[in-house]
Amino acid sequence: MRKAAVALMAIALALALAVAAAGAGAEAEAVGVRRSRFLASKKSPPPLPLSYYNCRRKPPSVCLERGSPGATCCKGHCVDTRSSIAHCGRCHHVCKHGKTCCGGRCVDLRKDRKNCGDCFVHCPKKCSFGMCDYAG
Repeated sequence: MRKAAVALMAIALALALAVAAAGAGAEAEAVGVRRSRFLASKKSPPPLPLSYYNCRRKPPSVCLERGSPGATCCKGHCVDTRSSIAHCGRCHHVCKHGKTCCGGRCVDLRKDRKNCGDCFVHCPKKCSFGMCDYAG
C-alpha cells in the first residue's frame, strides 16, 4: 500500500510539473518572449551555398554579390583578402606563423602598435605581449 501511495505521488508531481511547464511556455509566447533563438519562427530566406560563390565556372563578378565571403576571386573561390590568412592582401599571399591578416597586411598582434592584441586596436605608446603599454 505504501509503495502504491509513493508511486501515485510521483505521478501527480510529474503531471503538475508538466502542466506548469506548458503554462509557462504559453505565457512566454503570449508575451512575445522566444525560448530559443534556434527555434525562432522568424522566416528568412535560406543562405546560398558556398558553391554558389565558386568563381571558377562563373564570372568573378559573382564575388561582388551580397552574402559573398569576399570580393576577390582566388583559385576559383571568393575570398576576403582583408582578413584571410591564406590570401592576405592579394591572392596566395600566406601570413607566416604567428602573424594574422589585419586589413590586408600580415601583422604580429603581440608587437604591432596599430594592431595590438586584435586588429585595429591602436596603442598610444608601445604594444607588448598583445597589451598596450604593458610593463612600462
